[in-house]
Amino acid sequence: MTATAHINAIGTAVPPHQVHDAFVAFVRSALREPAHLRLFDRMVSRSGIDRRFSFIEPEVLPDGQLTDRERFYGLGDWPSTAERMARYERDAPALALQAVRALSPDIAAEGITHLVMASCTGFVAPGLDQLLVAQTGIDPAVERTVVGFMGCYAAVNALRLAHHIVRSEPEARVLVVNLELCTIHFQRTQDLEKLLSMLLFGDGAAAALVTAEPRGVALTDFRSAAIAGSAEAITWRIGDQGFDMHLDGRVPSFIANALRAERSRNDDQGIFRDLAPEDYDLWAVHAGGRTILDAVERALELPSAALGPSRDVLRRYGNMSSATLMFVLAAMIESHAGAAPQDDEGDLRKGNGKGKGIAMAFGPGLAAESFRFTMVPR
Repeated sequence: MTATAHINAIGTAVPPHQVHDAFVAFVRSALREPAHLRLFDRMVSRSGIDRRFSFIEPEVLPDGQLTDRERFYGLGDWPSTAERMARYERDAPALALQAVRALSPDIAAEGITHLVMASCTGFVAPGLDQLLVAQTGIDPAVERTVVGFMGCYAAVNALRLAHHIVRSEPEARVLVVNLELCTIHFQRTQDLEKLLSMLLFGDGAAAALVTAEPRGVALTDFRSAAIAGSAEAITWRIGDQGFDMHLDGRVPSFIANALRAERSRNDDQGIFRDLAPEDYDLWAVHAGGRTILDAVERALELPSAALGPSRDVLRRYGNMSSATLMFVLAAMIESHAGAAPQDDEGDLRKGNGKGKGIAMAFGPGLAAESFRFTMVPR
């Protein structure tokens, strides 16, 4: 019998400084067009975000100008890509270690056999995977894989790798780490679309243990889908002053239309696997932004509470790119720890166990990555 991979536990971490309010204040002070300022204020109020975190500590100067204590985003030229990568190399290992320690105080004692590291906001070699092994005492012979530059849906791709590893090696103990420092890529610009994109993003990391042990979240199967005609809707390109994100305002409508088509299609090759949305009890949706969550909810006619975990993560942390979905799953593991045992896979169609779920995330392509899961009570 083929082993089933389970996310046994997830540890999460964010940097120490809350920067959402400072970013909003900075943009408000910099926008020169009154119409742009009014629109920005309206979008801030509707963003669904209260806090975002960074290693960059805001500072207000005596003359009222807003910068940060280390002048990373100073009053003169903003940092080059090389300077931003130096910042990533300095701060990313510490955040990765914080997330791993939240998962387990002694991860080396967990007998980790494989390490999957996902990140799209920085590059360094030796890589974060190697640095983390050295910091934690994990066996240096651990099998390492890096998922790089895939964007927000990389959490699904990293979990897919862990899923396949455990299915082929039932004794495997896979550490999956998603880490993003989105705030090192803010751009100085008057382009309102870019500013509204930057309004979404914060920093965070998650570490998950994936094994065949039947506890936590049982991973069922994975599916990918590309959305036709949307290849340039989300792009993430490396420029001279950091990584430049483009997020087309049509992304929510692209997603909504694609999900409506999947719902109508309703065959065993689609995202919903010949089931209706109402057959699923739980929805772990990447909290890419309020408009994206609204688009998913409307397109699938979900009850208002269905995306509660995703909206809560968005409110508390913003969009942390690939780490975000893992925060949503961590909240679900915590809230379902005492749930009653669920039906087996053959009874998924019943949708009656409050533990049958589907997860999905969207990113460059425009593409959707998804998987089905079952909550396993402690």
